[in-house]
Amino acid sequence: MPAKQAGPEPVALRPDQLILGIESSCDETAAAVLRGDGTILAEAVLSQLADHAPFGGVVPEIAARAHLAHLPALVRRVLDHAGTDMAGLSAVAATAGPGLIGGLIVGATLGKGIAAARGIPYLAINHLEAHALTPRLPSVSPDGLRFPYLLLLLSGGHCQCVAVEGVARHRRLGTTLDDAVGEAFDKSAKLLGLPWPGGPHLERLAAGGDPARFALPRPMLGRAGCDFSFSGLKTAVAQVVGKGLDAAARRDLAAGFQAAVAAVLADRARHALAMLPGATALVVAGGVAANGAVRAALARAAAGAGLPLVAPPVPLCTDNAVMVAWAGIERLRAGLVDAMDHAPRPRWPLDQLAPDRPPVG
Repeated sequence: MPAKQAGPEPVALRPDQLILGIESSCDETAAAVLRGDGTILAEAVLSQLADHAPFGGVVPEIAARAHLAHLPALVRRVLDHAGTDMAGLSAVAATAGPGLIGGLIVGATLGKGIAAARGIPYLAINHLEAHALTPRLPSVSPDGLRFPYLLLLLSGGHCQCVAVEGVARHRRLGTTLDDAVGEAFDKSAKLLGLPWPGGPHLERLAAGGDPARFALPRPMLGRAGCDFSFSGLKTAVAQVVGKGLDAAARRDLAAGFQAAVAAVLADRARHALAMLPGATALVVAGGVAANGAVRAALARAAAGAGLPLVAPPVPLCTDNAVMVAWAGIERLRAGLVDAMDHAPRPRWPLDQLAPDRPPVG
């Protein structure tokens, strides 16, 4: 019988060592510097909202050119604010997927260049895992957050229930069968005449509305498992809009849509928690995690299971480089350093992260 292979060797990381994080997967150009203990020394996010708004969505080529134009200066800025330079870095973490391939290449190439020039580790970060691990930041969970926990990843491109069992160890329990939840927010907001990105505008409009006025569907509610579907809800919104709306009806429809989404997400979370006995917490991450009604519904679902709801502060729900640097710290501690030939990839499912040998910790 062959000898059992050992896992990757963990890397000792001193609290005072510095890690640079780079995020360029979509339409936010971001950089951050963290200490080895997770202390955030500097961060910056440059939004491309004005560049893409005229087109009603993200234009990949425009995004890539903006990353290329602004990322080097942004990195220098966060290094200056952190009181260091590239010589003071101990590792570089950059988002390598999933996302828009042009932007991923820009960020990963810069990260590799810095790491190669300084002779320090390079860490290719899965954007989804960065969201998944953000709740373990000391500033988010001061008492620590133990594995396993249930992650609801809610954004414009993703809607998943994931069992987070360790660094690079994830099991997808359920996903959307059609639209992601953030996409449903944006499309419904557009139907209501709201600007892009629509989620925050729809939430503000809903604040003054009656969620019970329109009988909107709650797709998949009560069904076994924890998959999602939002296309029917979006179609129902379109049908109501097609009949004509005054100002009050627009507020009520926005409130009804938001309430339906929150109810579905809470129901799916309850089903997913039943599929993950021993979960230590319900965690929500991604841009839609910033929505107050969604957070409140998920908090009730978590409380019903006797678990806490852990949600990062709103700025860490949307794309940022703090989460990338922290994921780099987690992977470095587990000995999961990447080679310089690691290729960025537009698709990179969380359950394909496990290395050939199990990670430590």
